[in-house]
Amino acid sequence: MLDNDGTTTLSKMYELGTSPWIDNISRDWFSNGKLSALINSGVVGLTSNPAIFAAAIASTSLYDQQILELASKVLSSRVIALELAKSDIASAAKLLEPIYHTTRAKDGWASIEVDPDLAYLSSETLKAARALHNELGAPNIMVKIPATDQGLMPIREAITGGISVNVTLIFSLERYREVYDTYLDGAQGFIDAGGDPRTIGSVASFFVSRIDSAIDPLLEARGRSDLMGKAALAQARLAYSAFQEISNSEKAQSLFAQGLRPQRPLFASTSTKNPAFPKLLYVENLIGADSVNTMPLPTLEEMLANGKPMADTVLSDLDESKKLLEHVLWDLGISMSVLAADLETQGVESFAQAWHALMSEIEKKIANQGS
Repeated sequence: MLDNDGTTTLSKMYELGTSPWIDNISRDWFSNGKLSALINSGVVGLTSNPAIFAAAIASTSLYDQQILELASKVLSSRVIALELAKSDIASAAKLLEPIYHTTRAKDGWASIEVDPDLAYLSSETLKAARALHNELGAPNIMVKIPATDQGLMPIREAITGGISVNVTLIFSLERYREVYDTYLDGAQGFIDAGGDPRTIGSVASFFVSRIDSAIDPLLEARGRSDLMGKAALAQARLAYSAFQEISNSEKAQSLFAQGLRPQRPLFASTSTKNPAFPKLLYVENLIGADSVNTMPLPTLEEMLANGKPMADTVLSDLDESKKLLEHVLWDLGISMSVLAADLETQGVESFAQAWHALMSEIEKKIANQGS
């Protein structure tokens, strides 16, 4: 939606401090101008994951020629899948690079995930992150590394090596704090080695709607339907409060004074899964300075058409949010720490399953061409 001054709701989001990113990609977006149009409407970054690529490659023939060319080199379906993803992310990064430069590396990022089968393998994840960084080469690429226990070391070492990182699959406040501290440690190592902190960036992807999807059935079973749709926002708001607290620490401020940017919280999984909820529940209520919201296409288009962004909604009801998470849910027998651990496991498994489905689709396309 355009206002009289020609601005869009995404532009207003950006002015209020929340960078609107798109959580999707497909090769036809480059041929039909879709990604360029989204950028013109106010999108300033892009995220991807194995499920997104699986859907994109299965739904179009645009990848078929490259698949056959790569298959002729006797490459595995795993390697082919990664090459397809790298090609699309490189194209997206090129379109976003002007934003990267005009915002001085605040935005204009395109994210690509390491092989999800490596989520519990630290050294292999670090090796994969380095390979993606070196092979893609563009300054505005973020490598996505999951925030498992085993992911913390490669996150730190990647940043120490000058690799920009999108830390993904964060489901708890405790893990979020670990992730931000890991970023600061990695950045200190990069600076100590002579690196320019202005050349690295990072976001911490805090998953939102999946929290409510897990908790709401428990609330309903306990006769507390009045609390449905509230836990995810409460936790996201407390994560943002933790972001402000850590950013104001002496450790962080010392690094910022040397040119490092904060590791912004990125709100992911922001489409509503419950049709009874407002479509923009996890967007309009999480707007605040130095944050990112990456939206799937339908949510982003809804925001463009009907969104009403207002300042600092992410700071609303912090006391009530803390009470809900620390007392009310606990009294109802709902453990946020147990739930977060389960969601992390499910998230890793979900991306791995999508990755394997993608490899199967590639193998099917190769077999069909050969028959």
